[in-house]
Amino acid sequence: MRLKLATGILLLGGAASLSAETLADLSARMDLAAASFRGMTSKLKRISYTAVIKDTSEDAGSIAMKVSGKSDMHVRVDFATPDEKTWAFRGRKAELYIPKINTVQEYDLGKHGRLIDQFLLLGFGTKSRELAKSYHMKHVGVEQLDGAAASKLELVPKSEEALKHLKRVEIWFPAGGGSPVRQKFYLGSGDYMLVMYWGMKLEANLPDSAVRLALPANVKREFPGR
Repeated sequence: MRLKLATGILLLGGAASLSAETLADLSARMDLAAASFRGMTSKLKRISYTAVIKDTSEDAGSIAMKVSGKSDMHVRVDFATPDEKTWAFRGRKAELYIPKINTVQEYDLGKHGRLIDQFLLLGFGTKSRELAKSYHMKHVGVEQLDGAAASKLELVPKSEEALKHLKRVEIWFPAGGGSPVRQKFYLGSGDYMLVMYWGMKLEANLPDSAVRLALPANVKREFPGR
């Protein structure tokens, strides 16, 4: 009984402290996390909703991120279900490996604004002033996620070109943390993508192999849209 009471008090205390948090406070947490961010691994689930056909689909897998140099971000996302596929991101380049057809598709992110998967990077290892260059930022309150309080940040793209593909983003940050535990991307026409992270581990010395594609020698390479 005492343990339950103590746990309840701690949860309420965390929610209370977050309820008084401002955008400046949350930005400071994000900046502190970004300053020491070198890499991370996490499990993730992605839920995609297409409004016109009222269809919901789910992908689940894992993600690994690594910062090389000052700001060179390398990311690999391995989706295991329902179909195996792997995304790898570095700078303006994105690659999608589909083992079922032994094919890797290469994209130039500067030319493929509709490639929504790239937005998974939002909120990780990024200082608030960098986000503020491209987005209008707003602290919109506190919500309970799986029994824990989390601050919610809203981002709205500043550029008209970006708004064609992404209307706004909501990102949830846990109490005391500066990396997202959930992201929701509003894509227009009622479509959205929700990404949830759990089992996250900060990895200061993540090997390069964790963020690179492991491709067979006979893989077929395609360049969609080129």
